[in-house]
Amino acid sequence: MTSSPSAAPDLIREADRPFLAIGFVLSAMVIFSVMDGIAKFLTGGFPAIQVVWGRYFFNGLFLIPWLLVMWRERPMVTGQPRLQLVRGLFMLGSSAFFVTGLSHLPLAQATAIGFVAPLLVTALSIPLLGEKVGLRRWMAVCVGFVGMLIIIRPGTDQFDPAAIFPVLSATSWALGLIMTRRMRHAERPVTTLFYTALVGLLLISIAVPFVWVETTPQYWVLMAVMGLLSVTGQYLLIRGFNIASASLLAPFSYSNLIWTTIIGYVLFRSIPDFWTWIGAGIVIASGIYVWHRERVNARPVVVPGASISPTATRRRWPFRQN
Repeated sequence: MTSSPSAAPDLIREADRPFLAIGFVLSAMVIFSVMDGIAKFLTGGFPAIQVVWGRYFFNGLFLIPWLLVMWRERPMVTGQPRLQLVRGLFMLGSSAFFVTGLSHLPLAQATAIGFVAPLLVTALSIPLLGEKVGLRRWMAVCVGFVGMLIIIRPGTDQFDPAAIFPVLSATSWALGLIMTRRMRHAERPVTTLFYTALVGLLLISIAVPFVWVETTPQYWVLMAVMGLLSVTGQYLLIRGFNIASASLLAPFSYSNLIWTTIIGYVLFRSIPDFWTWIGAGIVIASGIYVWHRERVNARPVVVPGASISPTATRRRWPFRQN
């Protein structure tokens, strides 16, 4: 997934440059869309598990030099091994479910269904994190779920049972983000990134021999391209959220649907139907409204004479894990 998707570091922020930051985020969304398009193309000849393995393998390969530099500065020893393991499992599940869905569904439809993930985070934060969610946000979450049902259309001739895979992907991603929130005060983002990549690669490497099919040079080239795109997209996303606030940049992640629609048409000659657009619009509108309410609720109460840190109202934003 898009999906896909730990927190971008707020530890070192440059001066706000909103237009440059928006450009970084939009570029990252284009890159992630191209990556998903390649994944869908590969599922036409290889099992989804093998495609996910290739993504993790080359993603890790390209990350190694940077991680070694970071390790030299400060060893990435986790104090939350169980939570890191669970988070890695959820993020792997998110990737595996999404790529499996891509093997059956149009690219844009799978992406649109995945947009329900932030709404699931809001819903799950109540029982799992003890957070309070107001009535308006609950209503937005419910409306967003209605939008998802419009896209999937269960009980109709247009219903494809494979639509459950992007839903499972979004659920896994949301649970992974819940784990991130639980560790946010104890773990550095780079440590979480390292263990997510490590756990995912180890687990998928255990499963892939059971489904492995003979590869081609094209497979390896495209897998390497996916790994490079993944690292590049994550870097651009981190850069964007380091030079502007999450409250400004969050809505631009929904541009992913535009790029996947274009890529889906160019590569597969598929165009979302009317009801997919309607449902996606409802899900996106609900997500933006929930983001808006969280932004309003996060504003500090201003006490006369008190000073407010310029980063006090900024929230960390999860970057995509693959």
